[in-house]
Amino acid sequence: MNDPMVSRSSSQASVLQTNKVLRNTYALLSMTLLWSAIVAAFSMAMNLPRPGIIIMLVGFYGLLFLTEKNRNNSMGLVFTFLFTGFLGYTIGPILNAYVGAGMGDVIVTALGGTALAFLAASAYALTTKRDLSFLNGMLLAGFVVLLVGMVANIFLQMPMLYLAMSGMFILFSTGVILLTTQQIVRGGETNYISATVSLYVSIYNIFISLLSILGIMNDD
Repeated sequence: MNDPMVSRSSSQASVLQTNKVLRNTYALLSMTLLWSAIVAAFSMAMNLPRPGIIIMLVGFYGLLFLTEKNRNNSMGLVFTFLFTGFLGYTIGPILNAYVGAGMGDVIVTALGGTALAFLAASAYALTTKRDLSFLNGMLLAGFVVLLVGMVANIFLQMPMLYLAMSGMFILFSTGVILLTTQQIVRGGETNYISATVSLYVSIYNIFISLLSILGIMNDD
């Protein structure tokens, strides 16, 4: 027979570990978002150029790979801040373009919408008893569709396709936030660096996608 005391101790240890991962994830996420905002502000102030597609891809996937590879040691934190700092730099030129076009209000609206989407998705994932693991298959299918759409848009350069892709990115990223948060709560995700990066990239994608949608809608 199972010892009730042992089972209870094991359960308490599991809850404590889950709370620790969740707490560390949100703490690191807050720091990386603040760091990105500082780098983005510096990028705007210095009027730094927007990186080309090659630099963007190498910087994004290279730093993402190094972050995940070192997620279980202290270098993982270093690469996390390098990764989020790089993405903060890429935001600067984009924001300058909107400010220069007289669409500063679009930036504020996109920030508010991003915050609302993250808080709503996180709150639902933290409180729902529904198993959200079914999202795994949907997110995989969505990733394939987004990949094909991005490649197609490189050649077609169609505004409506870009608008549709932005909408899909918002849905996809919201799904990632839901799934990642519930995995932390249920003990499926035990590494706070990986969880932070997943949530950060989702927030980044939602913000950029909202900027694109609102920018197109406000473009005269």
